[in-house]
Order: sequence, then structure tokens, then C-alpha cells
Amino acid sequence: MKKALLQLHIAVFLAGFTAILGKLIGLNEILLVWYRLLITVVTLAILLLFKNKLRRIPASEVIKIVAVGAIVAVHWVAFYGSVKYGNVSIAVVCISGAGFFTAILDPLISGRKMSAIEIALGAVAIAGIYIIFDFHPQFKLGILFGIISAILYSLFSIFNKKLVILHSPEILTLYELGGGFVILTIITPFYLRYFPAAYYLPTGNDWLWLFVLGWVCTVLCFDLQLKALKKLSAFTINLSYNLEPVYGIILAFIIFSENKALNINFYIGFGLILGAVLLQMWRVWYSRHKPIEV
Repeated sequence: MKKALLQLHIAVFLAGFTAILGKLIGLNEILLVWYRLLITVVTLAILLLFKNKLRRIPASEVIKIVAVGAIVAVHWVAFYGSVKYGNVSIAVVCISGAGFFTAILDPLISGRKMSAIEIALGAVAIAGIYIIFDFHPQFKLGILFGIISAILYSLFSIFNKKLVILHSPEILTLYELGGGFVILTIITPFYLRYFPAAYYLPTGNDWLWLFVLGWVCTVLCFDLQLKALKKLSAFTINLSYNLEPVYGIILAFIIFSENKALNINFYIGFGLILGAVLLQMWRVWYSRHKPIEV
């Protein structure tokens, strides 16, 4: 159990570190994600082939999986756009608003009843983002990218939870990221017309961080999460991933000194978001552990 918890928190830390890598890699956000997907898909395909786990999925399912893969690919583009046009702290704070969008979108898509408490907590998180937005106008474009990223992350979570029941997580990830890579290859030329890149081929430094991003923060992170899932519940996994923005902000403060560019309103906004996340964590935990009346 202790080993599984350690593996889980290493995975969460690595997930938080991806935003740092987005800052270290000089490529335009869509090219960054394109190279990340290329490295990850090729690596996963080789590993699954070597382990004799490569399997075909029916064509009818592939279309759904590719669509979800396209959502996660564009989510990554928006997330790294938030890093590029804002900063790491802004990007990871905005992604915390995903809970609000999930509370609204999940009932609309799945047909379940909306939860007033979830919407209220999500609204508190959005209020936190608004405070940051209002008092940091220099990060306006970065915040807009961050909000788009949060919406897409919500959609990915909603649609992916249906697919993961039907398919092996490893195969599903390969097909999703492979589909995302194909879709991104198609839309990249159009995207670059509106958000042109300074250069197109990675530098030596870019390649180093891209391989860290693809191998360590994607393939290894996914493997650690799968191993932890064998010993821990999905509830514990999801709960622990709420620490990802915290890790990201701490790293951004240490590595890039981003705290110097942020005023007190950032901390007020972040405090509201963190409070909403902690209350949601407590609410879910309490609902699972409250005593049964007899």
C-alpha cells in the first residue's frame, strides 16, 4: 500500500511538472503538443508490441476513441497556450476550474441530475479565476486559453470514463493519443496562421525536454498511475490529482520566481479555488465514509 501511494504521488508530481516543461520548451504550443504526441505514441506502440499487448479495436469504437483523443490533444494545446501567453501559475490555477464545468456538462451529457453543491463549489472556483483575470490583465490571453483548457479537460473526463470501462487503459491511451496526433496534424497549419511559430524544428534543448515530457511525464507517469490503481481505489487516485495545481505553482515559484509577477489578488483567487477543491474533497470523502443509519 505504501509503495502504491508513493507511485501515485510521484505520478501526480510529474503531472504538475508538465507545465514547467511547457515553459522550458521554446516551441509554439501546438508544435510542442505535436512532438509530445509523436514521441509518446511511438514509445507506447513499441512497448505494447514488445509486451505482446497490442490489440485491434473495432472500427465503430475507433471513431469514438479518436474523437476523445482529439479533445485531449486540443486540451493540451490550450493548456500550453495558457503557459505561453500567461505563465505556469495561471495555467494550473485555470485548470482547477474544470470541476465547475464538469458539474454543468456531465448532467447535460449523461442525463443525471445536476448537483447544486457541485455547481456552487465550481462557481467559487470560477470566482477565484475571475479575480485573477480582473487584476492581472497582462495575462488575459493566457487565462482565456486556460479556461478553454479546463472546459476541454471536463469533456475528456466525461467521455473517457465511458470508454475506459470497455477497453484496456493501455490500448485506449494508445488509440486516443494516436487519434489526437492525426487530428492535430490536420489542424496545425490552420492554427499556425493565427498563432505563428518563431521556429518549427526543436532545438537541442527542446528535444531534451520533449523526451522528458514524452517519456517521463507521459509514459512513466501513466505506468505509475496504472500500478497504483491496482492497489488503490479510483477515488483515491482522483482525490490525489487535486494536488497537481499545488505542485505546479510551488515549482513555478521555485524555478521561475513567478511569485514576483503576481499580486495579492492572485493569492485571494487561488485561495478561493483551493478552498472549493478541498471542500469538494471533504464532501466526497464524507459521503463515502459516513456511518450507515440502522
